[in-house]
Amino acid sequence: NTTMRSNRLLIKKPWISEKSTDMIALGKYVFSVAPNAVASEIAKAVESIYKVHVVNTNVINKVSKGKKTKKVIVTLKAGEKIDMVPH
Repeated sequence: NTTMRSNRLLIKKPWISEKSTDMIALGKYVFSVAPNAVASEIAKAVESIYKVHVVNTNVINKVSKGKKTKKVIVTLKAGEKIDMVPH
């Protein structure tokens, strides 16, 4: 399925840090995403991959030591969650 493959390319990996882990309690999850990713595409990709409903996305562009990174904070519908622990 090409759609699933493109979703996997948009979302690189979950962003795991102390701050992002604390945000899970608020229903917010942080992901490292492709530099060309757009908020609406990211929301659809997260919904498709994790079978949840995204109610808000906040995109963060960061430049550190000349390297560009792009993160997104997605807020899920109340009561939904994503299992971030690798199995």
